[in-house]
Amino acid sequence: MSFASDNASGASAKIMAALIAANEGAAMPYGADDFSIRAEAAVSALFDRDCAVFLVPTGTAANALALAALCPAWGAVFCHADSHVMGDECGAPEFFTAGAKLVGLPGARGKISPETLAEALRAFPRGLVKQVQPAALTLTQATESGTLYQRSEIAELAGLAHANGLRVHMDGARFANAVAALDLTPAELTWKSGVDVLSFGASKNGTLFCEAVIFFDRALASDFTFRRKRSGHTMSKGRYLGAQMLAYLDGDHWLELARHANAMARRLAEGLAAVPGARITQECEANEVFVVLPRKAEALLRAAGAGYYDWGARGLTAQEKPHRDEIQLRLVASFATTAREVEDFIAAAADKI
Repeated sequence: MSFASDNASGASAKIMAALIAANEGAAMPYGADDFSIRAEAAVSALFDRDCAVFLVPTGTAANALALAALCPAWGAVFCHADSHVMGDECGAPEFFTAGAKLVGLPGARGKISPETLAEALRAFPRGLVKQVQPAALTLTQATESGTLYQRSEIAELAGLAHANGLRVHMDGARFANAVAALDLTPAELTWKSGVDVLSFGASKNGTLFCEAVIFFDRALASDFTFRRKRSGHTMSKGRYLGAQMLAYLDGDHWLELARHANAMARRLAEGLAAVPGARITQECEANEVFVVLPRKAEALLRAAGAGYYDWGARGLTAQEKPHRDEIQLRLVASFATTAREVEDFIAAAADKI
C-alpha cells in the first residue's frame, strides 16, 4: 500500500525493455546518439511545434535550468508559495539563476489567480533599482495540491505575464496526469495557451530517470546547451535518456500510464469518502488524494504498513484544518498502483481488514 509518492514506483516494463535494447552496441556520447536525436524530434511532434528539446535526468535540473534561461540574477520568479521550486529543490533555482529571487504567492488549492499575480506585479515595479526585476512566472501542472489549471486559466495568467514583460515556465512533473485528466492536447495546455518553456516530467510516470526541458521559442534556448553541460546534467551516455523518452511516447504509453494512476486515485478518493469521520478536502482532479481522517483510522493504516505523507494543514482554510483528533494525509497513486492496494488501503482505514 504505497501512496507516499509516485516517485516510489519503479519504471514500466516497456521503459525497462527499451533501456536493455539501448544497451546493445556503441552509440555517440553526450546526446549525439540516434536515440536522443529521435527522442527530441518525437517531443516536437507530440507538441505539434518545432521545439528546442533538452533531455536531463532530474526534475530539479529541468526546473532550475529552465528558470535560469528565463531569469537574470537580478530577476524575480513568481511562483506559488507551496510550489516545488519554492520548497522542495534545496535552492537549486536560486543557485542556477545565480541568485534570482523566488517570490511565493498565495492561492487556494495550489493555484495562482490573475488578481494575485497582478497585485504582485504592482509590488515589483519595473525599473526600481533597489528591487529585483520581474522576469518569469512559473506554474505547476498538476499543482502541489493535486489541482489542475484549466486552459483558460493558463492563458489568462500567461497573457498577464507577457503584457508585463515576463516569460512563462510550467513545471510539468505531473504534466501527463494533467493531460490525461483534462483531455486536451499537450500543445493546447502549453504554447497555445502562452507557455514559453515546459519542464516535461516523466520520472514520476514510469521512466527510470528522464525529464525534458522544452522551449517553444528556440531563441530562448540559445545558450541552454552550455547551461546543461556546466551544471553537470549532460549525460555522457545520453542514449539512455533518449531510449526512455522514445518508449515513453511510443503508442501514447505516457498517457496510458497517467490514466491508470488517475483512475486509481479517483477510486481511492471515492472509497475513503465513505469511511466514517473522513472528508476529502478537495476534488481528486489528477492522481493525488487529500483526505482528513480520524487519528484512529490513521493509526490503523500505520499498523497495516501503509505508505503516505502527513500533510499537516497545507492547502486548507482555517475552517477546513484538521482538529486535534484528525490528520490530513496526501496520497499519490502511480502507474504501478494496483486495485488491490487501493481496496486494502480503504479497508484498513475503515477497520475492515
